[in-house]
Amino acid sequence: MVSMAFCVNTVTFPNPNIRRFNRCPGMAFASLSNKETTTLGVRLTEGEGNLPKLVLSSPAGSEAEIYLFGGCITSWKVPNGKDLLFVRPDAVFNKKKPISGGVPHCFPQFGPGPIQQHGFARNMDWTVVNSENVEGNPVVTLELKDAPYSRAMWDFSFHALFKITLNTKSLSTELKVKNTDSKAFSFSTALHTYFRASVSGASVKGLKGCKTLNKDPDPKNPVEGTEERDVVTFPGFVDCVYLDASNELQLDNGLGDIISIKNTNWSDAVLWNPHLQMEACYKDFVCVENAKIGSVQLEPEQTWTAVQHLSIA
Repeated sequence: MVSMAFCVNTVTFPNPNIRRFNRCPGMAFASLSNKETTTLGVRLTEGEGNLPKLVLSSPAGSEAEIYLFGGCITSWKVPNGKDLLFVRPDAVFNKKKPISGGVPHCFPQFGPGPIQQHGFARNMDWTVVNSENVEGNPVVTLELKDAPYSRAMWDFSFHALFKITLNTKSLSTELKVKNTDSKAFSFSTALHTYFRASVSGASVKGLKGCKTLNKDPDPKNPVEGTEERDVVTFPGFVDCVYLDASNELQLDNGLGDIISIKNTNWSDAVLWNPHLQMEACYKDFVCVENAKIGSVQLEPEQTWTAVQHLSIA
């Protein structure tokens, strides 16, 4: 385990199963001693490339891993040991590139645009501001604020909180973005989730009737349409935006798992598989992304919140 200096304030609540650890001013991480690790089901350790990584463990045996670089969830294992997320074999853990896989953040821009592809949140260090345990289930909250790196390309002050809750058969996230600037700003965002899959057997239900923006064959000039299929599959290259999507999709990963993808306030969805553009691994994953494609407008002090809930039966 990586050794770091920490400072902790412990707050005791009436419910003995809930304990919160608040970060002291100026400290980058929550303190997680061995005793607290047992109570919380949260460990801070070294991951690939010696990058700080949180490991969440539930009493029933589920587990999640989160890298502080990019605030990226890279693993979600259910009690039978299966990891339902996927990290690409070409992923690098050196802070020179975003982590390719898991649940990367796209913020404050989804896709190409005035700033770099998918924004900067996946390229920055997030910090831990809270760890708690609710009825045996670990919960952590990460924080991202503007910095010279972000302001060089997007000159606004903001405060983002990303709360992650691990249960026996579910993984939930809540993203809050607050405008802490003196002027209004707008953004688009997504959770670019990579699911482990057998691409030839994978399918998604719940998209029929959605307006679509199909980026195949020309990503710069998407074709508008309407999804007419009850079950959407991945027969080749897939890059399609679904506007005003349902608040629940079902992914059959082709490996024997049906994953429910529920959301609140993620109004759109994106399906992506690169096919032969990533010949080494395209057969092993599909991306089913909750997104906010249209611009979110925030006045000073306003907050936007969206929730994603992944679960298996």
